[in-house]
Amino acid sequence: QLQLVESGGGLVQPGGSLRLSCAASGSNLNDWAIGWFRQAPGKEREGVSCRSRTGGNTNVADAVKGRFTISRDNAKNTEYLQMNNLKPEDTAVYYCAATTDFYCSGPMRFWGKGTLVTVSS
Repeated sequence: QLQLVESGGGLVQPGGSLRLSCAASGSNLNDWAIGWFRQAPGKEREGVSCRSRTGGNTNVADAVKGRFTISRDNAKNTEYLQMNNLKPEDTAVYYCAATTDFYCSGPMRFWGKGTLVTVSS
């Protein structure tokens, strides 16, 4: 069974950067489509990015395009979300999740517990 553990969240000033990690165990990340999601206080969860199963296709949401990028270390079986030029509206709990679908278009099967990102001066 796939297990996902996020890390790397914290408090950062506007304009700063953070790199979130999603460490996987129990299965190879390349067998799953991996998405990053976030949920801000009082708001619905929204998708941030997706990497397709086999890893060939990636996408990030318009709200973070040009600021957030995703990458993967296959040797560590870990997916990363690099977040630059952070804004207060990026404050949220960030989750990684996995699905056996080719892309992150349907329900995600496994979720991590999330890591909190707070952007504030």
